[in-house]
Parts: sequence; C-alpha cells; structure tokens
Amino acid sequence: MPSLLTLFRPDPPAPPLTDPVEIRTRYRQFQLRTLVWAIVGYALFYFVRKNLSVAMPVMGKTLGIGKPQLGLFLTLHGVLYGVSKFANGFLGDRANARTFMATGLLLSAACNLWFGLSSTAVLLGVAWMLNGWFQGMGFPPCARLMTHWFSPKELATKMSIWNTSHSIGAGCVFILCGYLVGFNWRLCFIVPAALAVCTAVLMLVTLPDTPASVGLPDVEGTTTADEDHRPTDDVTDDVQSAADFRSFIRAHVFANPYIWIISIANFFVYTLRYAMLDWGPTLLNEAKGVKISDAAWMVATFELSGIAGMLIAGRLTDRLFGGRGARACLFSMAGTILATLLLWKYPAHSTLAYTLFLCLSGFFIYGPQALVGIHAANLATKRAAATAVGLTGIFGYASTVLSGWGLGLLVQHYGWDRGFLAMLIVAVLGTLCFAAAWPAKPHGYAAADLSVCN
Repeated sequence: MPSLLTLFRPDPPAPPLTDPVEIRTRYRQFQLRTLVWAIVGYALFYFVRKNLSVAMPVMGKTLGIGKPQLGLFLTLHGVLYGVSKFANGFLGDRANARTFMATGLLLSAACNLWFGLSSTAVLLGVAWMLNGWFQGMGFPPCARLMTHWFSPKELATKMSIWNTSHSIGAGCVFILCGYLVGFNWRLCFIVPAALAVCTAVLMLVTLPDTPASVGLPDVEGTTTADEDHRPTDDVTDDVQSAADFRSFIRAHVFANPYIWIISIANFFVYTLRYAMLDWGPTLLNEAKGVKISDAAWMVATFELSGIAGMLIAGRLTDRLFGGRGARACLFSMAGTILATLLLWKYPAHSTLAYTLFLCLSGFFIYGPQALVGIHAANLATKRAAATAVGLTGIFGYASTVLSGWGLGLLVQHYGWDRGFLAMLIVAVLGTLCFAAAWPAKPHGYAAADLSVCN
C-alpha cells in the first residue's frame, strides 16, 4: 500500500487564492472541466468493457465457444471487477484521481489488445479477467473527484450527470461495434483500445485532482469537525494516519446499516442491468427474432434512454426527496418491474415495441444504478466515498454470477421464458431492499461531526 500511495500521490496543495471573484470564477471552470473529463474518461472504460457483448455472438460461432463459457467470461470479469472496485476504493480515497484513473484505462486498453489478438478460450479468459481487475480503477477516482468538487446538496444532480458516462460509453460502443463486427469481431477490441489510450493521455494533461491542488478552498458543506484545524483537504487525505483512516471507515461505512442495505439492493439492480446489457443482443436475436445488427442498435437505446432516467432520478432526489436516494430508487424499481413484464409478455412481433420496452427498462433501471453509488458516497462523506462505493460495487458485480454464467446456463437448458421470469423475480427483490432503506438520511456529514466531537 505505501508504494502504491507513493506512485499515485495526490497533487500537493497550490498557493491558496484569496480574491473571492477569482475563486468563484476558477471554481466554475474547474468544476466544469472535472465533470466533463470524468464523463469522457469513464465512458472510455465502457468502450473497453462492453465491447464483448456485441462481439460475443460472432466470436462464439467463429471460435466454437458456447453460451456457458461466454457467460463464465462475463461472470469472472464481473466478480473480479467488483473485488477490484472495493480494494481500489481504499486506495482511491487517498490517491491522485487523475493518475489513478488514467493508469487503469491504459491497462484495460492493453488487455483489450491482448483479447483481440487471441483465439483460445484460456487466453481470452485470462485477458478478460485481468481487464475486470483494471476496470476497478475507474469508479473510485471518479467518486473522489465528485465528492471533492461538488457539495452534498447538489451531489445527486451533478453525479447523475456524470453517471451518464455509463450510458454514453456503452451506447456508443454498441453502435461502433455493431458496425465493426460485420468486418471482423477482433476490431471490436482493437479500435476501442486505441481510443482509450488517446483519452488516457489527454486526461493526464487536463484533469485536476482536488480543489486544494489548484489553490481553491474546500467545497462548502464537505468539511467535518476534525478537519477544521487542517489547512487543506490534501493534508486531510495524506497526513491522516492509516489507523485514523481505518477508524473512520469502520464508523462511517461498515457500521452504517443503510450502506449495507443499498449495497444488497445493488446486487439486484446490476443483475437486471447486465442481464440486458450483456445478453441483450443474443436475447433479441434468439427470443424475439431480431437481426444482430438491429439488436445492437436496440440495446444502445436501452443505454441512451438510461441517460434521461438517471438525470431525472438525480434531480428528483435533490429536489423532491432531499438527497435521500433510496426513496427515488424505490419508485424506479417499480417501473423496472413493469418494463420487464412488457418486454417478456408482449404478444406481437414488433421491433418498435421491443425498442420502446427496452427504452422504458433502461430509463427506470439507470435511476438506481446511478443513485446507489451517490447515496453511499454521501452517507460515507468525501473522506470515505470511494470505499463506500467500492462496497456497493462488490455486491453489484457479484451479480454477474447470476446475470452472466447463471443466466447463460438457465437459458441454455430452459429457454428465454425462464430467463425473463428470473429477471422479474430479481426486480421484485430489489424493490423490497430499497423499501427497507427508506428511513436513510441524505448524507453523513453531521454524523461525522458528532462522532468526532464525542
């Protein structure tokens, strides 16, 4: 850990600015720059993750790899990603967000090149497992950036805007690979890898770390009682002892029951999301008779409609629910149940109707997908945001045991009707979890103050 912290050491504090007008102007500039580059950077992580979903049908037939094996690729990748997201959360809370995120993107690009140039199941599996680990270096620095640059009162709105990177990245790579797979499935990995390398280099040049690193004060509402005597946020993150950090993590992450509840709920949210995202083209082709090229476009609409869903959910969380994300998630999951049922039981063969139901499904599921991480980050405060998000990530990506390998086996033996029934049950269980988290507070800053003062 010490060597890694040295490698990813946060930028040192810059001389503090004193002119209020200049501070406001530079805050607006850097907040916009941070938000834009966090969106672009994380979208490119999806370019080198979700490209497999489009390549799978052609790759499987070309190399003679069956659904259970492909599902196992997805499961091992997802489980390792969840563990990595959690492990890197501890490091991400105290590391330089810019260098940490860019390094993860470069390593994921390298794994994609390896995958695109391989042909045996063993080599493909190892490459995709490693990619899963390096993908876990994407979310923690984003959680650090967003909680350091935006106040708790606007975090749900701003982080929902950032969260559109998931849908932008997945939607665009589905469209891109929908064309590339017609030439050669290997291009679905080589081309996104090249784009990821270019983005990582630009990120290293332009993305800031924390406000203190560019001479700006802490964001209003993000300083707890024990930080008042410390000159900058970077000093808070760097100088605090490992024992102090572990104590804070235990008190404000692992001892918070609502973080555990929404983490469990995240398991069901991600099961639904990845069942559709990973198996969507195959599902539409085999269960609904849609051509693969059309299916790729249709699943892209699932992602793109999710942008509207997460933006509206984030706005409603701040404006209607006072920052209580679990309450907004409850209503979104109820909508997901309806959309899943419509896609399963619609009697006529209609590409337009299937696309509409996919749009509804994406609109509703991406509210909880965005808000779980936002709510956990706010409850844990900026000092432990990446760790809390990492905990939700373990549950989220453990879901690939069901959405990847499990769904592959189920459909292989019993068909897509049983697959749809399983997804419906999962949606109901997720809804019940969010109902249990209804009393959760909007954020943990007041609790952090009290625990320090007492």
